[in-house]
Amino acid sequence: MGIIKLKNIRTYSYHGCLIEEGKIGSDYLVDLEIKTDLRKSALTDELEDTVDYVILNRIVVEEMAIRAKLLEHVAHRIIVRIFNELPQVSRIKVGVSKINPPIGGDVAAVTIEMEEFRN
Repeated sequence: MGIIKLKNIRTYSYHGCLIEEGKIGSDYLVDLEIKTDLRKSALTDELEDTVDYVILNRIVVEEMAIRAKLLEHVAHRIIVRIFNELPQVSRIKVGVSKINPPIGGDVAAVTIEMEEFRN
């Protein structure tokens, strides 16, 4: 088995419960970690024998572009989509961070993390 990580995927998105967040938007960072079998690709050196991280990045960017009130909802959509499109993935851990959240304090970021295993 093995792990593929994509760190600090940057997006400008429009998530949040406040109306202003949907209009103005803000910066987000997404960290993604998936577990899959890397043994075959380690031997063959062929892209079709592994999980293409270009596809993982595309899924994250596309899902982050769809407005949601809660970061949990966006993370869940990312997880469901990866499991649906990449059957070789057995575990997903995703963290979604809102940079400089409008919470009335000096906070660099708010992050939610979710982890799911394929049934």
